[in-house]
Amino acid sequence: MYDILVVGAGPAGLTSAIYGTRGGKTVAVLEKLSYGGQIINTPEVENYPGAKKTSGFELATAMYEQAVELGAKIEFGEAVGIEKLIDGDGKPYFKVSTKNAIGQPGPDYEAKAVILATGVKSRELGLPREDKLTGAGISYCATCDGAFFRGKDVAVLGGGNTALEDAEYMAELANKVYLVHRRNEFRGDEITVKRLSEKENVEFVLDSVPVEILGEPRVDGIKVKNVKTEEERVLPVEAIFVAFGRVAENQAFADVTNLDQAGFFDSGEDCTTKTEGVFVAGDARQKTRRQLVTATSDGAIAAMAAIEYIHNLG
Repeated sequence: MYDILVVGAGPAGLTSAIYGTRGGKTVAVLEKLSYGGQIINTPEVENYPGAKKTSGFELATAMYEQAVELGAKIEFGEAVGIEKLIDGDGKPYFKVSTKNAIGQPGPDYEAKAVILATGVKSRELGLPREDKLTGAGISYCATCDGAFFRGKDVAVLGGGNTALEDAEYMAELANKVYLVHRRNEFRGDEITVKRLSEKENVEFVLDSVPVEILGEPRVDGIKVKNVKTEEERVLPVEAIFVAFGRVAENQAFADVTNLDQAGFFDSGEDCTTKTEGVFVAGDARQKTRRQLVTATSDGAIAAMAAIEYIHNLG
């Protein structure tokens, strides 16, 4: 029986573990893949306070080592369900069931409180060599990596508000921004589309889909095809920002939390849920901005709330 079980070893989860252990609680972190979350794919981080310049892997490793040195225990497995139970003294606790890497049932974990920091998965292009070039010109976060391509030509892929905001952000940094969308109209806010249309360094590439990533060992272009004319065109860019949205994988916890239509935890800044003793943190939570600093903020808030909840149990 742990005091706090954290599901997910990304920045939010590791921050929860650090705050939980410093609060005098026993903490276990359950991770299905490897520690660090999406930040480990970022080659350079320059926007995290106190870290002038580091890599995502180095920063995640520092968080991991800090949590372990403070006493957090790291367990590997995928959480597939959570149940609230009552012990012999009439006090509530949680049982989290798991499966291992090959899909077989794993051990159950018990804790007085649970923090769900499950993260998200970016929607990918689905093109060959995408994984290989991620961090070498392919990015899923313009605000994270855009500054590395100041003065360069870049492409932003997508048609929703995220893509429009990324294009607007990059227009202030890049020499040229190609905004590629598979339809002839954007799904995002019209006022943002209007602002972008008035920028001299932004070009709309509509009715077009990406078909090939060019460059080795770094991106030096992307080939797109017009879905109406089937004409192909090469955009000579050094960066491709994929803004197809993010996928939350929280359905296993729908019984103890509220999910919005997109599957994100429907929780406010206090990181609480409909179930007392269950808290959420990081990108898996419904929020406007998904950044490293907002994830770690959630982790701290959730951990402190969990500590207070445990104290109130008596």
